[in-house]
Amino acid sequence: MSSEVHAFLSRLGAESVAHPGGTLLAHLDRVRQRLAAWGARRELQLAGLCHACYGTDGFPTALLPLDRRAELAALIGNEAEEIVYAYGSCDRGASYPVLAEPGSPFRDRFTGRTHVPGPRLRRDLAELTAANELDLAWEDPLFRERWGPDLLKLCTRLRPLLSRTAWEECVAVLGRAA
Repeated sequence: MSSEVHAFLSRLGAESVAHPGGTLLAHLDRVRQRLAAWGARRELQLAGLCHACYGTDGFPTALLPLDRRAELAALIGNEAEEIVYAYGSCDRGASYPVLAEPGSPFRDRFTGRTHVPGPRLRRDLAELTAANELDLAWEDPLFRERWGPDLLKLCTRLRPLLSRTAWEECVAVLGRAA
């Protein structure tokens, strides 16, 4: 399955988009690998591999327009695509500060609407966020120096949602910048 997803991402141009540590495709694959190393289930790993398909609040380049969500879902499955959409749609300024609080609102930056995600989606978003940010911090020392302390604060807020392995890696990588 992963080779089909890689081919799809390549057709969308992920190999030609510059990103810290090489290309966007290389970054996406490293995020998937990190999630796998943390023991994430298959759906979250696939979401990690495709997490930037719709762009994100921190990376505006979209590989796929939102009207093609069904195409991504057919390839990676509905659950994985829903994680990708939630990650891409996350209004970070509104959602990250309260993500670890059960029942707190999640703001969709595409629609402007808020909803309350369930515990599993909250954990998935936290784990994917940590994997993504740790890859950036690992690959780019200047990024780590500039953003490491803020990212450690974010991961500390998300700690109730993070796996033990994810949290330990957050401290190991981001703690050096604090």
